[in-house]
Amino acid sequence: MAESSIWLMQAFNGLSTFCVLLLMALGLAVIFGQMGVINMAHGEFLTIGAYTTFLLSELTTSVAPWLHDGYFLVAVVLAFVLAGGLGLLLEHALIRHLYRRPLDTLLATWGVSLILQQVFRSTFGAREVSATLPDWLMGSVKPTPSIDIPINGLFVIGLTVLLTAGVFLGLSYTRIGVRIRATMQNRAMADAAGIDTGFVDKLTFTIGCGLAGVAGAAFTTIGSTGPTSGSLYIVDTFLVVVFGGAESLIGTIASAFGIAQAQALTEFFMTGSMAKVITLSLAILILMVRPEGLFTMKVRR
Repeated sequence: MAESSIWLMQAFNGLSTFCVLLLMALGLAVIFGQMGVINMAHGEFLTIGAYTTFLLSELTTSVAPWLHDGYFLVAVVLAFVLAGGLGLLLEHALIRHLYRRPLDTLLATWGVSLILQQVFRSTFGAREVSATLPDWLMGSVKPTPSIDIPINGLFVIGLTVLLTAGVFLGLSYTRIGVRIRATMQNRAMADAAGIDTGFVDKLTFTIGCGLAGVAGAAFTTIGSTGPTSGSLYIVDTFLVVVFGGAESLIGTIASAFGIAQAQALTEFFMTGSMAKVITLSLAILILMVRPEGLFTMKVRR
C-alpha cells in the first residue's frame, strides 16, 4: 500500500512537470509549426513570467499585505501580458526580418536568450529566488491517509486544462483561429485567399510568448527562479513539439504527458540526470523510426 502511494505521488509530480512543459510547448508548437521559427529564447519568456510573479509577491508582501491572497491570479495575467508584449517587440524588431531562414533565427534568438539571461542576472542577481505563495495555495489534499496531493499542483493542473481548452477552442472555432490554421497548413494559399499572414504571424508569436509567461508563473509553484531557469526547459520543450508533431495540438499534449511522466517515474529508480538521459534516448529512438512525430496533419500541398 505504501509503495503504491509513493508511485501515485511520483506520478502527480510528473503531472506538475507536464503542466509547465505543456504551457511552454503550446506556444512553441504554434510558433514553430506555423512560422518555422526556431525560437531559442522561448525559455526566457518563462523566466519573465516567473520573475513577474516573484516581484508581485514581494510587492504585495511589503506594501499591501491585504492583497497578498489575490496577487497570484493577477500575476498570471500580468505574466502573459509582459511576456507577450516582449514577444511582439522581438517579432517586430528581429524575427520578421529572418523568416524562411531557420539557421539565422536559431542563432539570432540564441543571442537574445544570452542577452536576457545577463539582464536577469544583473537585475535580480545570480541567486535563485522564490515567490511567497498565498495561503490558499498552501497545504495538501489527503484522499487517503498515505497520499498527500499539493493544492498548488491541483491549481496548476486546472490552469493548464483551462488554457489548453482555450487554445483548442480558439484555433478550432474562431475566425482568427481559422486564419492561424490556414497559414500553418499552407501559407501561399492563405496569402492568395486574402489572409494577412504578417498580422497572423505577429499575433501567433505574441500568444506563444504569453503562454510561456504563464508557464513561468506556474513554475514558481514547484521551483525557485534563477537567470537560467527557462533555458533548463527549452530542450525538453523542443523535444515535446518535435516528438508530438509540430502541427498537432493533440500530439503536443500527448508528447508532453509522456515525457514528463517518463522522467518522473524513472527518477524513482535513478538520479534526475540519468532519468532525463533515458527519457531523451527513448524519444530519439522513436523519432528515428517516425521522424514526422507521433501525430501529423495530412494536408494537400
